[in-house]
Amino acid sequence: MAIWVNEQIDPSGLIYSCIACYDKDQAQECNRSFEENLTEFQKESGWIVRMRTVESWDDVPVNALKLD
Repeated sequence: MAIWVNEQIDPSGLIYSCIACYDKDQAQECNRSFEENLTEFQKESGWIVRMRTVESWDDVPVNALKLD
């Protein structure tokens, strides 16, 4: 079963926020929320939002909020 991981990443490549869950719909909503909460300044500065899947909780960043 895939684990959906959403990350907000700052311009230096550090993960600022991360939420992981099994539910694809919940992950897509989280992704939209992450995108909407970035300010124009953050976007212009190089902040990005990324959604990806992993196969194991071991592959989820340690600082993630983990929902199941």
